[in-house]
Amino acid sequence: MYDTPVSLQNCCVDFICDNLSTLCLASAETPPKLTFKDPEVYFHGDLSEQLLNSLCEKGKLTDETLSLFDPSVTNLKRVCIHDAQQLTTRGLRTLKTHRISELEITGLKSVTVNDAIGCLGEWTLCNLRSLNVSNSTFLNSTKFCVVVSLSKLRNLHSLNVSRTEFNKHGLEIIAEDLPCLESLDISCTQINDISPLRKCRDRLKSLSMYNLRASNKDDVVPVLFDLTKLVHLDVSDDSVITPVQHTFMAGDSQSKFPIQDLLEKFNCLPHLTSLDISGKEGAVEKTLRKFISEHKNMKFLGLARTAYCEMPMFCDDECGDFYCDIVISGDANERQVLEALRRYVHRVVYVQKSLYTLFRLTQTMVEPREDIVKLVLPAMKSHPKQLGVQMAATACLYNLSKGEIGNKVHPACLKHVVNLTLLSMDNFPNHQQLQKNALLTLCSDRILQDVSFDRYRCAKLVMECLCQFDDPSMNRMSVAICSILAAKISTSQTSLLGAKTKYMQKMLDLVRMKVEARSIDITLKFTLSALWNLTDESPPTCRVFLKEKGLDLFMDTLMVVMDMETDVRVHVETKILGLLNNIAEVRELRGFLMRTDNLILLKKLIHAEQIDVSYFAAGIIAHLASDGAEAWLVSSTDREEILQELGEVVLKWEQPKGEMVAYRSFKPFFPLLRCYSVPTVQLWAVWAIQHVCTKNGDRYCLMLEEEGGSEILQQMIENPETNPDVKNLSINIIALSKEKRERGSAKK
Repeated sequence: MYDTPVSLQNCCVDFICDNLSTLCLASAETPPKLTFKDPEVYFHGDLSEQLLNSLCEKGKLTDETLSLFDPSVTNLKRVCIHDAQQLTTRGLRTLKTHRISELEITGLKSVTVNDAIGCLGEWTLCNLRSLNVSNSTFLNSTKFCVVVSLSKLRNLHSLNVSRTEFNKHGLEIIAEDLPCLESLDISCTQINDISPLRKCRDRLKSLSMYNLRASNKDDVVPVLFDLTKLVHLDVSDDSVITPVQHTFMAGDSQSKFPIQDLLEKFNCLPHLTSLDISGKEGAVEKTLRKFISEHKNMKFLGLARTAYCEMPMFCDDECGDFYCDIVISGDANERQVLEALRRYVHRVVYVQKSLYTLFRLTQTMVEPREDIVKLVLPAMKSHPKQLGVQMAATACLYNLSKGEIGNKVHPACLKHVVNLTLLSMDNFPNHQQLQKNALLTLCSDRILQDVSFDRYRCAKLVMECLCQFDDPSMNRMSVAICSILAAKISTSQTSLLGAKTKYMQKMLDLVRMKVEARSIDITLKFTLSALWNLTDESPPTCRVFLKEKGLDLFMDTLMVVMDMETDVRVHVETKILGLLNNIAEVRELRGFLMRTDNLILLKKLIHAEQIDVSYFAAGIIAHLASDGAEAWLVSSTDREEILQELGEVVLKWEQPKGEMVAYRSFKPFFPLLRCYSVPTVQLWAVWAIQHVCTKNGDRYCLMLEEEGGSEILQQMIENPETNPDVKNLSINIIALSKEKRERGSAKK
């Protein structure tokens, strides 16, 4: 079904990351050191690096987990550490024992770049070829920018100090002390004079200086002109020229050099193959054409946030002078937008613009585009607190994961979609449209049924959304999502959700509103399902339901639907009776159901033609009857009459075609099975167990064995006091269980 299934290696690394406490031991020393329990474990280089990356990706990279990377067990050459805010120099000293040739340590604020370099071993200091410390800090405790440690890296070929406090003094040091430096990224730094780069003119091949502000813009072009070895140059800005007005939109224009001055210079940068002038002003089409014609080896041209990308020679395949060999970043077509997302993931204004354009493009897509999803996700992850980015990203993800398109996207990819969508909901709880975008994505059977994610967290965020906004479509999606998730989370989690009064009040208000309007629509059905699932084996939720007058509301609802068409009535009756069954399972709450109107209604409903309605009504009576005659509020004659009718009804039931109900556990049935004084109670219970074991034997036969239900049934079979009908059904269940067990053994 999928072109690229998740590899076994990836699954194994994920498992290790998620189960460190099981697989590892922590030493008694301070600080503790982690070691693998298996002394034979060894990770080769690629695997070591993947494990490190995965720990970092999952937010689990700490001083303690980094201690796992002992050189006798692992081998690190390429180290990538991103946004690991819990790391200190204590943990980073683990790197001293490895021979590292490439180091990325970005977004680190708790340790300075100077201190991080101090944690490297002698071999690494002498041989490190690539260093990326983007978005980290050079400031020491006195807020002074310390860059002297960089001069130790004499073999460094590539350096990225973008988005740091790096300044002209630092530029002078590296230009003088790093004789092998060929690639430099000084984007978004405090450098205001690039003249020290002239010392690198004979070796610098790649220079990125996005959003750099020069104190004297007239000095920039002469310096760049002197860097004759450059193959890649990025002089882009966050500014933009509008296509309509061609006016400069951003401030601080005095600190930027006119790109026209560079492009029109004869024989400028003769070896250039990649040029990014995104956001730059002032170039005319004629100059741009001439520059490209003089650079025959040009492979990439950055034109994002400019009007240039819309020139036919850059976006129209049918144009006579279309440059088919040059990759363009921009927003004139899909190719340009995707290239922009690939290259500018950390630039918030670029990402936002690209996603807005992409949203329009994805609205008409009919084929699965997992490649696009995988570009949206990093952009979304890089800017979690930027509303504009999150709005556009959530809208794009919905378009790319809905319906048939989403059915062909790999579950592993959809997992990332869900996780980032939930993060967005968490960060912007009061923004209605963003929450609506998120609900549209989440309200998918494929996602809710097949994708692995934190379902409790999702359900909680959706319930908060339900309470926050009074929007009919959002209400419908919220209760639909919760109705499914409530059946998939643990009983302790359903209790946490269902026992929250405001959630219960909101759902009961929805039911009340629909019943008063006699509107038995999909929202009501989903709300009833959500309440049913939330009360399943959850006494706290049942108590809140009763406290908030839910029983009175449900009795009124049953009366309202009684004269409606069969399908509508049965749908509502089944869900309401299912919830009342959950209450009946809680012994101390059964008294609430001992109402004359309720008992009269149940006596009537056990004779319903629809077996599911009859089944659930009978289940409530069975639980109530298991407490003994003294608990009943009707005469002994009436009680015996109800129980006799109940037994006759159960014996007449035929197995329906499908599975009527799903159970988390058989434990609520066990008190009923032991109720020898009321054989009818036992009869309903064994019929119910036989039903689910017949329809879904793989699940329920195993559950019966594991929970000890088979032993109870065997005791019933051997007990001479057991009713013959009960005994026969019990024998059938044991036979079913044995058959399933034997088939399972044969397959092995």
